[in-house]
Amino acid sequence: MDNLLQLLAFEAKNRAISDLFTHLDRADKFSLSAADLYLDFSKQNITEDELNALMVWAKDLKLTEKIQAMFSGEPINNTENRAVLHTLLRAPASQQRAILADKADEVIATEKRMEVLVDDVLQGKICTATNKRFTDVLAIGIGGSFYGCKTALSALNDYCVSDVKVHLLSNVDGHAMTQKLTQLNAETTLVIVISKTFTTQETLLNANSVKQWLLANGVTQHALAKHLLAVTSHSQKALEFGVNAENILPMWDWVGGRFSVWSAVGLPLALAIGMENFNAFKQGAWQMDEHFQHASFTENMPIIMALIGIWNRSFLSYPALAVLPYNHALRAFPGYLQQTDMESNGKSVAQNGDKLTYATAPIVFGQEGTNGQHAFMQLMHQSDDIIPTDFIISLTTTSQYQDHQQVLFAHCIAQAEALMQGKSLDQVITQLLSEGMNEQEALRLAPHKTMKGNTPSNTLLLKQLDPTSLGALFALYEHKIFVQGALWQINSFDQWGVELGKQLSGDVLALLQNKIAPSSATQLSSSSKKLIQQFKNSV
Repeated sequence: MDNLLQLLAFEAKNRAISDLFTHLDRADKFSLSAADLYLDFSKQNITEDELNALMVWAKDLKLTEKIQAMFSGEPINNTENRAVLHTLLRAPASQQRAILADKADEVIATEKRMEVLVDDVLQGKICTATNKRFTDVLAIGIGGSFYGCKTALSALNDYCVSDVKVHLLSNVDGHAMTQKLTQLNAETTLVIVISKTFTTQETLLNANSVKQWLLANGVTQHALAKHLLAVTSHSQKALEFGVNAENILPMWDWVGGRFSVWSAVGLPLALAIGMENFNAFKQGAWQMDEHFQHASFTENMPIIMALIGIWNRSFLSYPALAVLPYNHALRAFPGYLQQTDMESNGKSVAQNGDKLTYATAPIVFGQEGTNGQHAFMQLMHQSDDIIPTDFIISLTTTSQYQDHQQVLFAHCIAQAEALMQGKSLDQVITQLLSEGMNEQEALRLAPHKTMKGNTPSNTLLLKQLDPTSLGALFALYEHKIFVQGALWQINSFDQWGVELGKQLSGDVLALLQNKIAPSSATQLSSSSKKLIQQFKNSV
């Protein structure tokens, strides 16, 4: 890593963030707007000189060229020789044609097919074999085929346009299956199977179980295809599963799973909120794309967030990032970022195969405020660990309880301030004495009430949470993560760590089903083999 930045970071570790506010214009200089989002990063432990040094470092590492390489379709996923072009899914058709050439026709045609499907289902033009409207949609997928839709569905619940209810199923646990199916009527349930390869074990197991449930609850074999849609890059496997060709929408290898909600993978979301709102969601992301591509480094929200994140992780050695949306509708957002961030940048090898000598992705966690204040934030305030934090909140609410929003906003701002300021031993003693406590008791109690402070944070303001602002929020973090991976010089778009578990699960399952002998499972330890035997003995 850059020697100058390492020296600057050494000095930064020994200062108080609150001292930086002696510059009265700090909040103005350390804030900016983009795509109707407002970012205040003035509570970060960083000076203007340090941020400028990070920008020089980023330019030396050819960040501008790397951004252009992604948007122009170069195969920046070098371990799979793939382009990374999810941004084109929310771009105008002219940009799609300029980059994809003849392949753009399929993208444009898919968008139109998706629009027709959504309209036909919601209007009852596509119906069951008994000519009833579908009342429910059950989307089956996992990973990138699940998290984006899950997060957006909960965030945009107020924007649902139909009485058709959309449900998601990812967990292979049979209890999750039971809980979903008990809410549904097989006769009026439409099932969407989302799997790029149509071989993902969890998705296919759930899909086959749902298919058997349909058949066992009044849907005939002849009518089964009327209840099935698929999104996949392997249409033949979907056909073999029983989906009609006209009900199969494509996926492309230049769209990574965790960035695929903008594609036909977003069909469940579109069925819930309607195509107009779904297009607004894409429009918000495109606005952030335009900002990211064209704004200077000093005014570029994704780049600034990325550089500060690198500063905190690689130079100041803070291991985690807390994401705290003070908005109930965004409660799933931290989980979505866990995948998007840690699956993208949770790596220790450079693109050229060299072992890295510095830390990359932080451990991302969080939950909705104010619940976190009464849980893990105790550790954030009073342990020795410093955990940088992103606070996210809307300025307005669609709720009728307007006074609740005021209190929520107060808590959000107060927590960011408290994490930065902390409370010293002297401050606590002075306060206790002023409240009438005797000196001996004050000295005894004070250490328990001190808080270290000096925890850096961003505060992101949305004017309101709607499809457009949510799209911009998703794209902001996508680009932040891309920039960090580019500067850490890693491939943010593969996930070989996920594949190893899939491979080993095949051996475990074969042992459980007595298809191989324990001696043949050479990849498994004696511990795993003994645990497998415990399971078999319990059946």
